[in-house]
Amino acid sequence: MARAYYSASINEFVRSAPNSILGQLTRASEFAVEATQRDAWIQQINLLQPLLQRRSGAIHFEYSIPRMGSRIDVVLVIGAALFVLEFKVGEKKFQRHAVDQVVDYALDLKNFHETSHDPFIAPILIPTEAAPQQIQPEETIHNDKVLRPIKCAPQQLSEVLDTVLHFVHGDSINAVEWATGRYCPTPTIIEAAMALYRRHDVAEISRSEAGAKNLTDTTNAISKIIANAQQNHTKAICFVTGVPGAGKTLVGLNIATRHLDAKDNLYSVFLSGNAPLVAVLQEALARDKVERERREGKRVTKAAARSEVKAFVQIIHHFINACLNDPRPPVDHVALFDEAQRAWDLQQTSNFMKRKKGRPDFNQSEPEFLISCIDRHPDWGVVICLVGGGQEINTGEAGIGEWIAAINRSFPHWHIHISDLLTDSEYAAGTFLDSLRGRENVYYENDLHLSVSMRSFRAEHVSKFVKFLLDRNVEAARESLTSIKESYPIYITRDLSAAKRWLRSQARGTERYGLVASSSAERLRPHAINVKAPMDPIHYFLEGKDDTRSSYYLEDVATEFSIQGLELDWTCVTWDADFRYTPNGWNHHSFRGKTWQNIHTAERQSYLKNAYRVLLTRARQGMIIFVPPGDPNDHTRLPSFYNPTYTYLKSIGLHELPGLTQL
Repeated sequence: MARAYYSASINEFVRSAPNSILGQLTRASEFAVEATQRDAWIQQINLLQPLLQRRSGAIHFEYSIPRMGSRIDVVLVIGAALFVLEFKVGEKKFQRHAVDQVVDYALDLKNFHETSHDPFIAPILIPTEAAPQQIQPEETIHNDKVLRPIKCAPQQLSEVLDTVLHFVHGDSINAVEWATGRYCPTPTIIEAAMALYRRHDVAEISRSEAGAKNLTDTTNAISKIIANAQQNHTKAICFVTGVPGAGKTLVGLNIATRHLDAKDNLYSVFLSGNAPLVAVLQEALARDKVERERREGKRVTKAAARSEVKAFVQIIHHFINACLNDPRPPVDHVALFDEAQRAWDLQQTSNFMKRKKGRPDFNQSEPEFLISCIDRHPDWGVVICLVGGGQEINTGEAGIGEWIAAINRSFPHWHIHISDLLTDSEYAAGTFLDSLRGRENVYYENDLHLSVSMRSFRAEHVSKFVKFLLDRNVEAARESLTSIKESYPIYITRDLSAAKRWLRSQARGTERYGLVASSSAERLRPHAINVKAPMDPIHYFLEGKDDTRSSYYLEDVATEFSIQGLELDWTCVTWDADFRYTPNGWNHHSFRGKTWQNIHTAERQSYLKNAYRVLLTRARQGMIIFVPPGDPNDHTRLPSFYNPTYTYLKSIGLHELPGLTQL
């Protein structure tokens, strides 16, 4: 697939007629070309041809960034540097959002484009009506050869190229090899959902060839199950497993987006019990659809876009409500359940139906009722369970065993397709799988397991480190930390203000940072962190730097319930006295009234430990852990509650934040 609308050597570009170049750009465009876009291309061509006369290398117009759903105006490959040019036609000022945009493009190439890992990259913003600026290229504190954004007037561009080329060092980039480099991104779930909703192929937004193949194979295996069920008028359920970060949710979204067209009669719905995740995805997809439609000259209201999106991604309980109120088969023949192991058991479901729905005699678990909804179809239907292990943080979660028990108990005519690794202990399905022996139409399939982690290129090994940290395996934690600390910085501090300054100093472009804390961390209030205060995840995860409700402001805090399934680039994990290190093990506490109380039940202790597991694995690029110093005059925040935890974190190799005054 061609990454750019127009690619050529600089020599070929400067010798070509502008109208010829414009024609190639127009023919390659995915959309009808408006007059404003045509005029912008002409202006860029007329500016670049004269100043590139003496240079050699390559030029690419409208270079695709599928992860972001965007295209870079121009990429120049000259000498030892890549130049990322973003033009703002008719603009006089260097708007902050435009600066962030060009930095985002540069970071995307640096992090995810194979042949852009080593060269210097210069992000350059060019408002076409801007006044000349002072030009002084410099690297960022990250030392990854991405220069700080350069603000440039059009007449200064030649000077900028010369100055940058004098500043950088190293071998000249092979322009032909650079153009053939693989693009291997690791998008956030929000970015992935938007890319798939735009009908990008999953291979375009997956990290590596091995990972792309794995995702594609699993998607194809599920699609084959759906096609067979439709052709043979059967019902089927399949269980998809995967290593942490393997992309189970991504597979579910990929399947759901394949069947959005009424023509194929394969309506599908992606269901999740994670209300914050669904709310954020729905809002992000709706906003993206409105923006794309308007760019194409179409008119669509936010309400219409949101209505369409809600048919694709839904909270499980809305789907249940619809099926409770209407006994007919749902429009969807295919239902995908994310984190299926977290569906409610019989007791939790019955209590909910009695209290909230006025149905005192309801006697089905959530898995059994959900299967029964698809079973209403007289011809065919498919249920896809995306199964994770660990990180349970709520009471009443049935585990995957209840799905198997329900299908075996009440739906003998259904076909069952099972990942061959569902037998692993982490899924707690072993004894239930034994009950399927002798049953017809049970299939174990290797392609229903995702074996390749798709996590952030920096964060893929962090979950292992966090496991060792929480298991108090000091030597293993030290060894694991050594392997990640060069690419994934982790610091500890007793100073929250310094932690915030560090977050702001690390983030570039629109990289998102924020505060996270356990939902039971109730004695962080003296630090202006109130875990009980209302926090809207839509605003927290989607709004910009100028919105006080966004994560950027470092005022609202996300708990494990609002951030599970979502990510930030950089986090400050605020560690309260609810989860305390002692030489004999973790002490678990909840704050009641005016004092801390011990948590004795193993289940609640596990939930608290898993809460910290979630919080410590939400950052894609790095994190800082803030452990309060405590207050000897406050019996709820004694230093003895916090000091052992801080000492333990230091003992496994985490360093205190350096250079506080310089931040």
